[in-house]
Amino acid sequence: MLDVSNSDVNFNIIVKFIKFIIICICLTYPLHAEVIKPNQSILPDQVVKIQLTGLMNNNSNLKDKGIVQTWEFAHPKNRYFTGPYDKFKEMIKGESYNMLLNHLDHEIEEVFKNDEIAVYEVIIMDNDKNYYKFKWQVEKYIKNGPLKDCWLTTAVSQPIPLTDTA
Repeated sequence: MLDVSNSDVNFNIIVKFIKFIIICICLTYPLHAEVIKPNQSILPDQVVKIQLTGLMNNNSNLKDKGIVQTWEFAHPKNRYFTGPYDKFKEMIKGESYNMLLNHLDHEIEEVFKNDEIAVYEVIIMDNDKNYYKFKWQVEKYIKNGPLKDCWLTTAVSQPIPLTDTA
């Protein structure tokens, strides 16, 4: 007759459960580990840099990771007009903004900044070595909640071609 106490059975179940949780965390952690979340310590120019770097490396180690990264820093009022996420992704992959995906280089220049709004001129060089200029605007989120005092993108202009693509 096998003598197994309840405490041994409970201990084994707990150990198996903890192992299961650890495996689940390890398998899903890389999918989200590199996506930076908004926080109050990220400056407005860093928001633009984070988004552009994400788009520049859009498919590195996770398909559309750059689009996901860009969405993370989209201001709620921007998300209202460009979202939900699937619609936003289609917009970025569409004709108007697809040059941002996997672009080769970018420059960011501050045009205007105060305590609530910052505007940047962004020039990117796409995969075909064509240049495009954008106006990129970020605002500090002022409502209460987890995004309070975070800088988030409120607008990105249509691209202006700077290279003759004909």
